[in-house]
Amino acid sequence: MSTKALIDQALAFLATEDPAELAHVRAHLERALGEVTGAELEGLLERMASAGSDWGYHESEALARRLNHALAELVLEPGSELLGIEWLQAARRGSVTFLANHLSFSDANLFECLLHAHGYEDVASRLTVLAGPKVYTETFRRFSSLCFGSIKTPQSSDRASGEAVMSRREVARLATETITLVEERRRLGDHLLVFVEGTRSRSASMQPALPAISRYLDDETTLILPLGIAGSERLVPIGEEKLHRTRVRVEIGRPFLGRDLHERCSGKRQLMMDVVGVAIARRLPAEYRGVYGCDRPGHEAARAIADELVAT
Repeated sequence: MSTKALIDQALAFLATEDPAELAHVRAHLERALGEVTGAELEGLLERMASAGSDWGYHESEALARRLNHALAELVLEPGSELLGIEWLQAARRGSVTFLANHLSFSDANLFECLLHAHGYEDVASRLTVLAGPKVYTETFRRFSSLCFGSIKTPQSSDRASGEAVMSRREVARLATETITLVEERRRLGDHLLVFVEGTRSRSASMQPALPAISRYLDDETTLILPLGIAGSERLVPIGEEKLHRTRVRVEIGRPFLGRDLHERCSGKRQLMMDVVGVAIARRLPAEYRGVYGCDRPGHEAARAIADELVAT
């Protein structure tokens, strides 16, 4: 594999056929990649073919991250922003858990690129993402998964479809193994990113957060940072595997301890995750808040607890 072949593959990910634009992108990627060794290229090619073949933890690939950063410079329009960066100081003191809404297969890549662009490479390089089986089913998605550490984990049986469907017993077994891996990555200093809805929203508005996600918050030292993502549904639209130019907005919320969340919710897992859902929704434009919109009935207790957590 050559640098030219790698760039050709990257160009195939873009939703444009304009010759002038493609020539501009090619020149940009050539400058960004610089001197790449044959061993680096072959290593990336091998990882792109095999990523996600096994359950468990998968390391990031340095060359994939470089290419991803270069592509982000081209597809993220001016005005794209990362807000609430003052809360990232917590991630420089120790492991944190980002809990986010989910709009696109590109969400984790988007967040990693914004961290890198804003000078938080030390945080971006320690990112570990919980990823369902579908993330590893296509070349574009496998490449995307190599831009950070990932843990291949089974999708919730009520959110799974197609190749992601598994028996409840197998899901339970692998979920237990995932919790063990999460604890290990935290001990090593990684920052966990979990999408609380269990699958992408097809309407761009929030769906109910899954109660099973709360099991990643049982450690009393877990520090939670809510993360609101908006605009990425246009970056890689549902039903496509191409990158579109768009403006995105990611906002980080004030951190709170899993211990405090657990205590205030008396261990009720759905309530815990509804509190998290409210905390994420408050970092989103109104049209993205979905079931956690401030005018939606049914989450009054969760809103009250979210207010308490922010006040402490």
